[in-house]
Amino acid sequence: MSETRRIDAADPANPYFRASIREAAARIRSGGVVVFPTRCLYGLGADACDPAAVGRVFDIKLRPKDKPILVLVHRMSDVERFAERVPAYARRIMTRIWPGGVTLVFEASAGVCPLLTAASGKIGIRLCAHPAAKALLEATGNPITGTSANISETPACADIPRLDPRIAAAVDLILDAGPLAGGIGSTVVDVTGDRPRILRDGAVPAEMILKIAQDHAQMG
Repeated sequence: MSETRRIDAADPANPYFRASIREAAARIRSGGVVVFPTRCLYGLGADACDPAAVGRVFDIKLRPKDKPILVLVHRMSDVERFAERVPAYARRIMTRIWPGGVTLVFEASAGVCPLLTAASGKIGIRLCAHPAAKALLEATGNPITGTSANISETPACADIPRLDPRIAAAVDLILDAGPLAGGIGSTVVDVTGDRPRILRDGAVPAEMILKIAQDHAQMG
């Protein structure tokens, strides 16, 4: 099993928490892959701007190359680095709902790693709400991958003792924040068209998202 750092996500001011986050960020900046906590599940974090690191995530998960991987960002302005176009209604959804709860699927800009999009021309992006994930993104300085820490087609992990040994052996560091909340994942919304299209129901009701977009249209 890879080195593990136990962190208390409820106490982000703790010096050990900060030191562990800095260590994990350094591993990611050097091309590494880190297991880290999100609201529901543990994820695999790698520099989303480093194709070799993204490739490692696919290899570790045994993930088919035709399955895209979403990106986690630290601030809304980071969306511009990956999205070719941010519709006004999508920006309103971001402002009203982020952080957390909703993954938005945009047209990918030309420089986005093709592995992330699975050659679809689209990229999923979410602004993360979990304190450890937020701190990791800030310390890393780049968006990171947000896929779950599991072998493809096997259950995801909400508690490090349940982490697949193959994952634990292949990553560069594990941030253990104890058992996570589990539960339903984010709602996935395609915002590449003139109006939002719900791809997957999740934490935020589809009705709320559609109403926010409709309110924007009426304001326009």
